[in-house]
Amino acid sequence: MKALITRKLGMTSTIGDDGVLSAVTLLSASPCVITQMKTDETDGYQSIQVGFEEAKKPNKAQVGHNKSVKTSPKIVREFRYAENAELPEDLKVGSELTAEVFSVGDVVDVVGTSKGKGYAGTIKRHNFHRQRKTHGGKGNTRKVGSIGSMYPQKIFKGKKMAGRMGGDRVTVKNLKIAIVDAEKGILAVTGAVPGPKQSIVMIKEAK
Repeated sequence: MKALITRKLGMTSTIGDDGVLSAVTLLSASPCVITQMKTDETDGYQSIQVGFEEAKKPNKAQVGHNKSVKTSPKIVREFRYAENAELPEDLKVGSELTAEVFSVGDVVDVVGTSKGKGYAGTIKRHNFHRQRKTHGGKGNTRKVGSIGSMYPQKIFKGKKMAGRMGGDRVTVKNLKIAIVDAEKGILAVTGAVPGPKQSIVMIKEAK
């Protein structure tokens, strides 16, 4: 499995050989270390646990868990394998994953946390239309309006209303690797990636 934990740096654009301008997202792909290998026999499922960046003040639990890799990662994530899939022999506890695990043209899924927008109304949150401002608008321009009839005298779950917006885990599928710079530890992915700059982004090979 090809997988990495990265940080979002921002967006830029690239010009292809055919002269087409494409928007790409730059990701800082510092080396990740494998901290644990989970198998069907020991844990009931297969996955690799990957650590990213080093914690400045690790606690005793972190130090004990990462004793075999002699480092205490700040951020730890798991990448799960399909059932009955064979784990690669070259992946072992303590081995490093760098930007070189990916190649230009690879199709990947990107997971991040979207920007938090706070408490938002229905126009911003659900793209509702506003009501008219003139000819009897009564100043209720951005209000929700009716939210249901008298029966059944309750609000159904999932009703589109005002509320907290953003700050959700978002997966963008089938993006392509545009640039791999192993020396600088940078990956570029076509299109947009959820989250603000410097946010944690997980990138893995598309299924």
